[in-house]
Amino acid sequence: MKKVDKKKFVVVRTYSAGAFAGYLEKRDGKEIQLSAARRLWYWSGAASLSQLAVDGVKNPTDCKFPAPVNITLTEAIEIIETTPAAQKSIEAVTIWQA
Repeated sequence: MKKVDKKKFVVVRTYSAGAFAGYLEKRDGKEIQLSAARRLWYWSGAASLSQLAVDGVKNPTDCKFPAPVNITLTEAIEIIETTPAAQKSIEAVTIWQA
């Protein structure tokens, strides 16, 4: 039986497009493809992206994460694997709409 690789849920910081959390589909140098990616426009309850990737959000009702999209990011400068607890909290944030 083949082992099925589960896609990693990551937080990505880019040079100029901001930060995103999503499933890592592909990486080629600084180019990253994410699926079900949420732009981390505003978060509450984590001091940094590193803490967000480890602990998740502590105040989900105060976060502003728009709807998930599939996206290619061309200037990734930081890729952080999330913990299962952080992934769960990020994905649980209600979709923010202006």
